[in-house]
Amino acid sequence: MNLIDNGRKSWEWATSHMRIMGAIVNQHVNDKPLSGLRLGLSLHITKETSVLVTAAIELGAKVSLCSANPLSVRDDIVAFLSSCGVKVYAWKDETEREYYDNLKQVLENNPHIVTDDGANLHVMAHKNKTFGILGGTEETTSGITRLKALEKEGKLRYPVIGVNEAHTKHLFDNRYGTGQSTLTGIIKLTNVLIAGKHIVIFGYGNVGRGVATRARGMGAIVTIVEVDPLKALEAYMDGYGVKKIDQVVQNGDIFITCTGQKNVISEKHFKKMKSGALLANAGHFDNEIEVEKLFSSSYEHYSIKQYLDCFNINGRRIILLAKGRVVNLVAGEGNPPEVMAMSFANQLLSILHIFQHHKRMQKKVFSVPEKIDNNVARLSLKYLHISIDKLNAVQRKYAQSY
Repeated sequence: MNLIDNGRKSWEWATSHMRIMGAIVNQHVNDKPLSGLRLGLSLHITKETSVLVTAAIELGAKVSLCSANPLSVRDDIVAFLSSCGVKVYAWKDETEREYYDNLKQVLENNPHIVTDDGANLHVMAHKNKTFGILGGTEETTSGITRLKALEKEGKLRYPVIGVNEAHTKHLFDNRYGTGQSTLTGIIKLTNVLIAGKHIVIFGYGNVGRGVATRARGMGAIVTIVEVDPLKALEAYMDGYGVKKIDQVVQNGDIFITCTGQKNVISEKHFKKMKSGALLANAGHFDNEIEVEKLFSSSYEHYSIKQYLDCFNINGRRIILLAKGRVVNLVAGEGNPPEVMAMSFANQLLSILHIFQHHKRMQKKVFSVPEKIDNNVARLSLKYLHISIDKLNAVQRKYAQSY
């Protein structure tokens, strides 16, 4: 209870940097368009998430909430949201069992709409055959991949809007938000100098691009490891070194995974790394680095401090950050509110869209409607005090001519 005031102050801070959320609420608040909706959320419980939750409540929803990651919970935000009438099942440093128990608790509130980050809640709803779900939204690339697999097999039981597909989500949240917060988390946890370090980044999607840009801007020597030929070529044309992992594993200082794949850094790589190498993950799940093999391969393991673990492998120290989980949320505060405003505006409007139109939607994964994406872009420009031109009548006609 003594954390409620701290949580409220953090919510106020985030709200002041996420003004488009308030604008959306003000557009709809008189109609209470989410009245009668039971909304089940599995998201990283940060001050930015609290802005989405309170916005949904203001529009009439009843909310239950758990964390999308056992280590990404702000206990003061939990306290604050609980004081707002939200059923919150989360606390910092949950065990894996507690994490899955909390997912189950949200489903036991019989949500009409499920909003997820990574699709664990969606997958559990399907495995448990939870009834009454009208639709859902999904925040991440990793989660959308899992849901599309369900759709391909004909097992998806309700329509889902993949919020990560919105341009105003992945081009800004993933690239600028995660790019900045990943380096912030690494620095906060280790206080290492980035300038002059050889940083190896796995994956050149939007997250990888963002991390690479920020690392180079801070003076790092950056190498990209890719499996996609087009992305590899793009990284090369952007001025980065592009190599196989075996060509750089012996001289990298910091290794950052941004792929959404499994065992990207594995046991055979640990044994070749130089002493003092840092391992960090910026992907959603904690399986990009083969953490269990770190334990089995090392003859000594100790914690330097919380979330900074040292493994002794053949006389060399290998340092794991954030236990292999998302370093920006475990070691830092996650993505900045300015970009999360765009992501959560898409979430809120997509929740509203599904609640109003689910009966006409097929059981498949949809992109965010273009109208919503454009509305979020326009609102963002407004609150950034940016003005843009419009085509005149002659230009509009020319653009439609042949």
